[in-house]
Amino acid sequence: MTDLVQQALLIFAAFFAIMNPISNTAVFVGLTGELDSAGQKQIAYKALVIAFFIIAAFSLFGKAIFTLFGITLPALRIVGGILVFIIGYKMLNGNSSDASESPKAQDGGDIAVSPLAVPLLAGPGTIATAMSYSAEGGWSVITITIAMFALLCVITFFSFIFGQKIVQKMGKGGLDITTRLMGLILAVIGVHMLMEGLFGAVENFLTYYAAK
Repeated sequence: MTDLVQQALLIFAAFFAIMNPISNTAVFVGLTGELDSAGQKQIAYKALVIAFFIIAAFSLFGKAIFTLFGITLPALRIVGGILVFIIGYKMLNGNSSDASESPKAQDGGDIAVSPLAVPLLAGPGTIATAMSYSAEGGWSVITITIAMFALLCVITFFSFIFGQKIVQKMGKGGLDITTRLMGLILAVIGVHMLMEGLFGAVENFLTYYAAK
């Protein structure tokens, strides 16, 4: 039970750092500032539902995707770790997480789908994190992964809804500090994923070599 709780906390921390609801709230406010409260709620709800189903799909079918494309878990952890570290490094330098650096993609399209759902909320880093954790265990780990992302979606929804007040309270300085702290956490998680991937790759190589 303790291991599951620790796993849940680790997964939640990884998702929280890479999605960074507080920092992304500023992006959401910038995209929906001209809409009324009802319009903002509708866009926030739609974006988070789409993001949830994307992450849930990759969490559920991660192993099948591995088998179909011949991907190993250590390989995903190495790539995912590098990707997550790069995102964290950018955030340490004051940039927004994932691909939210160009939030102006609202040229008449549905901003709930892009850039909010993809890639702001369910970007490559979030997908890699979900697949990495869900693929390493059975249904219990998959359930925890989906549940932690669902919890974060709920938190993000309320953060978006009260976004205008949050941004006004924190100010630019507060958002910058939050972004950098999330970046540090994300960089550490990325290094951890990378190390696990390297150790797993070496172990697989030694096992394969010993079997010959």
